[in-house]
Amino acid sequence: MQNMPTVKLGIVAVSRDCFPITLSQSRRAEVIRFFTKAGGEIYEAKATVENETDALRALAEVKSAGVNALVVYLGNFGPEGPETLLAQEFGGPTMFVAASEEDTKVLSNDRGDAYCGMLNASYNIGLRGLKTYIPEYPVGTPNEIAAMIAGFIPIARVLLALPKLKLFTFGPRPFDFLACNAPIAPLFKLGVNIQENSELDLYDAFLKHKDDPRIEAVVKDMAKELGAGNKMPAVLPKLAQFEITLLDWAEANKGAAEYFAFANKCWPAFESFFGFVPCYVNSRLTARGIPVSCEVDIYGALSEYIGACITEGSVTLLDINNTVPADMYKKHIENKHAYGPNEVFMGFHCGNTPIDRLTEGAAMKYQLIMKRTMEPDKEADITRGTLEGAIIPGAITFYRLQGNAEGKLVSYIAQGEVLPVAPESFGGIGVFAIPQMNRFYRHVLIEKRYPHHGAVAFGHIGSPLYAIMKILDVPDIAFNQPAGMLYKSENPFG
Repeated sequence: MQNMPTVKLGIVAVSRDCFPITLSQSRRAEVIRFFTKAGGEIYEAKATVENETDALRALAEVKSAGVNALVVYLGNFGPEGPETLLAQEFGGPTMFVAASEEDTKVLSNDRGDAYCGMLNASYNIGLRGLKTYIPEYPVGTPNEIAAMIAGFIPIARVLLALPKLKLFTFGPRPFDFLACNAPIAPLFKLGVNIQENSELDLYDAFLKHKDDPRIEAVVKDMAKELGAGNKMPAVLPKLAQFEITLLDWAEANKGAAEYFAFANKCWPAFESFFGFVPCYVNSRLTARGIPVSCEVDIYGALSEYIGACITEGSVTLLDINNTVPADMYKKHIENKHAYGPNEVFMGFHCGNTPIDRLTEGAAMKYQLIMKRTMEPDKEADITRGTLEGAIIPGAITFYRLQGNAEGKLVSYIAQGEVLPVAPESFGGIGVFAIPQMNRFYRHVLIEKRYPHHGAVAFGHIGSPLYAIMKILDVPDIAFNQPAGMLYKSENPFG
């Protein structure tokens, strides 16, 4: 996976000077032993922080080692002033964790009291106005702390990426999908940069790539990826030309940014001029960690990018699209899966889901809805370019970070699964199940005015997503609340 930062972890042990410094140091060594045994890599700072001078020495050491994500480890009570100064001056993603007592033998003399020290650390983190990561229960044995550090890596990756991310858009946000026309001011507060461009800019760049010598190699790569699904090989040269155009545009326009994503106009005028549907190219770039959202959905592209950074895998953007027909539910879901008829729905988009997230038989096709209006009485031509198939069953997280109508950041996170049920429809599509989806749909998606697009990560990533949204100061993080836990707007009488 490309287009995202590499996290280089470092750990600094801290020690209150009235506690044995060796206690913090030996406990730090045990944390590292468990972490590296599990395959992790982390730089061990030799400086142990007891005072501000130590903090500056430790800071210089980790900076010199190229550390970009820091673990502050309270091996004992810890000095709240110097340890939080360290986090402040470090400036990058920082995690605070603390040691638990090993056994009753330790209590007699070497007790570290880091359980208490985390409270003081938290208070001083607040005094300094820092946004640090503290796990749900941040006190543990060395093997438990090692697991917490592993969980910090995807969070750190996102926090490192966003201030160096640039979102490119092409075309105006569509009138018919005003839900995608969200205010962009909140993005600048996250450090994300945006460059909005005209469709004419893109078309001009595309024409200049005609007969680009790289097209042949990209066509071969596309044909290899599609395999038996290469049903429309004649459109591949245009798609390859478009893929090269987007990548060249990003390289020429990244400026100060290091990472990028796209939110592009994809219909209806696009097809008449470019001569294809861009979905397959969108899928290929997204599979590499370069999301390309449909319908100029800026927040959709950002949401996808966050999920890609967390999972280091391909993601997608889907419409929360249609209900599951009663006959399909009765035949394939009822008494087979633990979901009611209102907890299932179908997630769909024209053909932007990466091929590694589709079942065997995925193929290049034409966009059926577009063909009805653009070329109703002829063989598909300009509407070719979708990658269609059933989404692979398994765990998913449906989520979105959004700028709402009031210009404030909001988000939702819902874990669920794609069911092993043939969707029996067109596009990239699957039958999704989310516990209590009916209530979530009404009291989050509708009540809080979310758009029809949702990002999908493959796996349950609710925990790191929630932590990231908190660190980003998103004030409203909604989720699919369990039965018996009423939403604020929910009628208690049903």
